[in-house]
Amino acid sequence: MLKRTPPSGEPSGQAQVEAPPDGPELQPPDLGQTQDLPLFGMMAAAGAFFMLSSMSLFAKLLSGTHHPIEIAFWRNLIALLPFLVIIPLFGRGDIMRVKSKPGVVITRSIIATLSVICLFAAFALLPLADATALVFTSALFVPVFGFFFLGERVGPYRWSAILVGFVGVIIIAQPTGDWNATGVALSLAAAVLNATLATMLRLLGRTERPETLTFYLLFVGVILVAPIMPFIGTMPSRDEIGLLIGLGASGIFMQLFISTAFKYAPAALASVFSYTQIIWATLFGWAIFAQWPATHILVGAMIIIASSIMVILREHYLARKGKLARPAAGD
Repeated sequence: MLKRTPPSGEPSGQAQVEAPPDGPELQPPDLGQTQDLPLFGMMAAAGAFFMLSSMSLFAKLLSGTHHPIEIAFWRNLIALLPFLVIIPLFGRGDIMRVKSKPGVVITRSIIATLSVICLFAAFALLPLADATALVFTSALFVPVFGFFFLGERVGPYRWSAILVGFVGVIIIAQPTGDWNATGVALSLAAAVLNATLATMLRLLGRTERPETLTFYLLFVGVILVAPIMPFIGTMPSRDEIGLLIGLGASGIFMQLFISTAFKYAPAALASVFSYTQIIWATLFGWAIFAQWPATHILVGAMIIIASSIMVILREHYLARKGKLARPAAGD
């Protein structure tokens, strides 16, 4: 029988929700009890998802002249640089130490590389708000994968929320031929891969620290994509240097903020702030690209958001009641 083991730094009884792995956390996690500061945690969560939206904006601005794989390479390389400084100068070799399941850590890093490539490609093909709304379905895939791969119980409430969420996807996609099938497919692929990453993090349990997972995510991403760069890479212009720096820096600050958010606020509460991305994506699309989402996009996004929040809150409730199974760290 699976038993629940709370993730590192999370008080017992809270549901685990993965912080998006888009930049390094520069401090070791606090493995002890942490006093909840919900307001501070919520502010950090709002900042984190603003940074994630900013990273998406930089990726879209670069997509006109650079391949999504190339953008992913630069994102990973720039975000990796602080690690390359901190590890030798501050003697932080422990960041590179994998305590268990190295195969899962590497596999997760490979999947994360594919995820960010799909995400950046989706932003190149779709308006920011459209792609962001579709990527929200990641929260709907997590309990499905938990049911099939981790043996977690998914009751009628969450199954109903999942089905309602996918109705929102159909509304956004407009299956009438008047839609970008490739962009929709890439957005949903990124959502599925993100849900896979969250499921794999549950398998890792308490054995690995966030900065270790982030280091290997970035390092493996650079190694995987580097051999392709001579064939697809183009020299960034002087104006694009700032965009590339913004791409990597927003990923770093996003991870720092999200780590703070999940440390000081309940996981379910911090996760709800991910939906502020649709606000930023809509504003960025309107102000920079003169793209305002159509009515069906907004309706579908609201349905997906409502159903996802129901999934998150239901999981949080079951975890507090001790009814949500989790694999033990050594399983």
